[in-house]
Amino acid sequence: MRPPVWNPPIELLASEKKVAQRIRKAKLFLFLREIRHELFDDQFQQELAKVFKDSSVGLCPVPPAQIALAIILQAYTGVSDDEAIEAMVMDRRWQLVLDCLDREQAPFGKGTLVRFRAALIACEGDRMLIERTIEMAQMRQGYNSRTLRAALDSSPLWGAARVEDTYNLLGHALRKALEIIARDQKQDLSTIASQAGADIVAGSSLKATLDLDWDDPKQKVQALTTILETLNNVESWVSGRTDLNATAVTQAQQSIEDARIIEAQDIEEGSNGCPKLRKGVARNRRISIEDQDMRHGRKSSNQRFNGYKRHVLKDLDLGLVRAVGVTSANQPEAEVTVSIETDLQSQKVKLKELQIDRAYLTSHFVKQRDTDLTIICKSWRVRNGKLFDKTAFVLDWENSKIICPNGINLPFLQGQVVHFSKDECNICPLRSQCTESKNGRSVSIHADELLLKELRERQKTVQGRAKLRERVSVEHCLAKIGQWQGEQARYIGLRKNLFDLRRMAVVHNLHVLAKMLLMNPIETTA
Repeated sequence: MRPPVWNPPIELLASEKKVAQRIRKAKLFLFLREIRHELFDDQFQQELAKVFKDSSVGLCPVPPAQIALAIILQAYTGVSDDEAIEAMVMDRRWQLVLDCLDREQAPFGKGTLVRFRAALIACEGDRMLIERTIEMAQMRQGYNSRTLRAALDSSPLWGAARVEDTYNLLGHALRKALEIIARDQKQDLSTIASQAGADIVAGSSLKATLDLDWDDPKQKVQALTTILETLNNVESWVSGRTDLNATAVTQAQQSIEDARIIEAQDIEEGSNGCPKLRKGVARNRRISIEDQDMRHGRKSSNQRFNGYKRHVLKDLDLGLVRAVGVTSANQPEAEVTVSIETDLQSQKVKLKELQIDRAYLTSHFVKQRDTDLTIICKSWRVRNGKLFDKTAFVLDWENSKIICPNGINLPFLQGQVVHFSKDECNICPLRSQCTESKNGRSVSIHADELLLKELRERQKTVQGRAKLRERVSVEHCLAKIGQWQGEQARYIGLRKNLFDLRRMAVVHNLHVLAKMLLMNPIETTA
């Protein structure tokens, strides 16, 4: 059955006016009540209907627009699914927006909310919500440009799952595998663990069960040996059982595979043939069993975090968030731009100016840019102590030659290092000002040296420095989104956290729309 179109009243009813008059701070409730019919017009509701079809038997399907509106309110207020359903009954502001004022029962249940969220994620419906706010802003501003001036930046997002050391990661994975089997067999965990030869993972704490002196290196080796033996036991026991449900076996084997991944990345064989913890951190090291996408990350040399990075692309002319992205914390910022470009293509808009920090200079936006795209970024400082820096050398781009301060020229290629002859450098009258190396002066030519040259020259001008300051706008945007979303992720996994960030972008865009409409109010008709 296709969900119905939602047609709530446009004008405030008498009972709604009493509620509206009492709202003092959370003005987004009032704004959503005012523009809900425009935000979810008939065409957009038809698009949402394709995303969501209520499969309930014997019940009237719920209008997708009403659920989508609840998801926006959920993001704005930061409540859980259970709290959202409760708010529809207890909070008159929610009831005002969702057209269920003074009703004793919520218009839909938690199951419907969960199914609709899954449907949005599966069909990129969360991106459609962002695009709808952009369409409304463009109509309000009479703005139909297909080129875009935007700024891109990121901030840390701590993961929601528990971060554990190697011992507990292995124990967690094994316990999870045995819990799956225990549920399938309708037996308690201790019984299944005993059958599998894995009693150490049945207790409340792996380390407490092992009961070792964790300051003693020999006992640490003993702990690893015991855990790995247990892993072998469980793997052999699961694969040898023919009476288990196939789905349960598959899920249990996935947890065992997770344990093998932890073993490969964190453990190596010592000189005595016993296992030991690997020195250093393996590349792309997994840090959580429950969330396979979380990673260690750094925002700066002294700022570490575990989880994700959230990225926001802000339209500098409209003030709206155009696209967002979420990456694991260890991924370079530049890797998000491919997915962001996909969102921009969906909006049929092309970048003409991109303001970024230096972390994005290796992105495909920069590497594959055409001549129509202007990159605005603060350049690196070119320093060489008291000696000549790179700017003292002339780059002859027409002939691909570099000329030193003494007039010696050599050919160069971008992305390579030019080495001047030590014989010529040793007799050069400017040697004391140029290099202290016995092998002569070297100059590194960046793979995109022309762009860096352009950035340095622009930064020397008043207009160029003013352009750089425009990027502060996206930093403020990230800060506002961070206030609503918090520092910690709500969900497990990249995709669900992308959904959460997208709905936060919708909340941000609605605040921008509200300011626009204060300047140009909509004339509504009943």
